[in-house]
Amino acid sequence: MSEAPLPRILRKRDEPDYPIFVELFFDLAYIFPFLRLTQRLATDQSLQAVEQTTLLLLAVWWVWVLTTWLTDLFDPRLPIIQNLVLATAVGVIVMASAMPYAYRGRGFVLVLAYFAIHLARDGVLIPGTRVNRDIQARSIRVSFWLGISAVPWLAGAFTAGPARVLLWALAVGITYGSAQVGWPTPGIGRTNLASRIFTAPHLAERHRQIVIVAFGELVLTSSTGLAYSAVTASRIAVFALSIGSAVLLFQLYSEQVRSLQQPEAAVKVEVVRPGTFASYWHLIMVAGVVYISSGAGAAASHPVAKVSLTRTLTILAGPALFLFGTCLFDRSVTGRFSWARAVGALAALAVTPAVYLLPVWMIMLAVDAILLLTLIVEELIKRCRSGRIP
Repeated sequence: MSEAPLPRILRKRDEPDYPIFVELFFDLAYIFPFLRLTQRLATDQSLQAVEQTTLLLLAVWWVWVLTTWLTDLFDPRLPIIQNLVLATAVGVIVMASAMPYAYRGRGFVLVLAYFAIHLARDGVLIPGTRVNRDIQARSIRVSFWLGISAVPWLAGAFTAGPARVLLWALAVGITYGSAQVGWPTPGIGRTNLASRIFTAPHLAERHRQIVIVAFGELVLTSSTGLAYSAVTASRIAVFALSIGSAVLLFQLYSEQVRSLQQPEAAVKVEVVRPGTFASYWHLIMVAGVVYISSGAGAAASHPVAKVSLTRTLTILAGPALFLFGTCLFDRSVTGRFSWARAVGALAALAVTPAVYLLPVWMIMLAVDAILLLTLIVEELIKRCRSGRIP
């Protein structure tokens, strides 16, 4: 028997594996949702705001993951795929516009935009891959579980208060949980999580792009905080500390990227399960950047104000999440574990009692100190291992 033909929209394996312009444009659109999430955390110090914002981040991140897989598995140079990516970018912007009011009057707008994105993708991929049932089954499985998650998403949109949070948390749990077991679907089974379908260099570059976008949002928040406030010594200090955070985060991430560029490490993310987890670990990193950025936004407005325990924990959770996310990513693709970064993550949480009730600019100083010390210790460890330090 002859093998089933490959769909015309599938990416050709001999084509360049670097992201093209439309993919960069899509990633740049994520500055807006990251900014909206940061602003929400910067203006609301409650634990409820942290929970709600984290749910929104998980929802908008899943759109990024599926769009990244879309352009990895299918040919992004085809007009139909490019138009789908552009339409998704518009949908993400609509979602972001509704985010500040998602738990009040615009919850249905956010849910409608979220499902319009997914239905548009399925409307292209499912019929476009009908010549190969195995490839078509991948999209059908994701669509099946999208339908299951639609129940709590829509139910949450028509409720309010804690009920909406619980229902949307259930929907997010279904989305991420089904991916971990291969989207088991009646009649067509589940995706083989050990199959190799991704393109490692392409996925790696897309992950780098979205992290750079998150850094860009931190720089934007830091700069606008100074631009739209009275220039004082404390605000200049906050601006310097916030930019310092962005630089240190960039250095920590770039150091990791250099260590993961070996072919044997990169090829692991071509397999479904490691490739999926690579996106999850980058979610943790981006969440850390958003939390740090929320601290920068709060500090820019009231640099000498004392903040709540929740706000202190949120700001310090930023470096902890970023460092822990890099540890998990490194472990998943190389088998190594950076103890310097793990200790740095724990230190960020451990200093909370010491900095609680201090002015918010001093909490930002603690963030930079932890990131800088982690970078220094990691470099010293590398030099010791290479014999450059006797």
